[in-house]
Amino acid sequence: MAVDFAEKVLEQIENIPPNKHLRLIAQMEAAVTSIALNIAEGKGRHYKKEFIQFLYVAEGSLYETITMIEIFRRRKIFDESTCLALRELSEGIDRKLNGLRNSLSGKHV
Repeated sequence: MAVDFAEKVLEQIENIPPNKHLRLIAQMEAAVTSIALNIAEGKGRHYKKEFIQFLYVAEGSLYETITMIEIFRRRKIFDESTCLALRELSEGIDRKLNGLRNSLSGKHV
């Protein structure tokens, strides 16, 4: 899901005119790819506690991406329907991250 989300966000970034908002674009690229990368890196760790920490980092990157999507929406760089679709995908990822973290830590909600 995180890789699919990154692909969709990156597709939107590619539609931004060249030389516009370069710093924000670079920040969004880093944040959106960081979600899946931190999940993968955490999975490769030997201890559950480390994996859980990487899931928290992935969630932080998800929230960072959501915030930037909102900024791009307000600047009219991303349209409303795109933002809504991306928001729905992000909510699904957030639920999965929370569920996985709870499962790893033995919490049953």
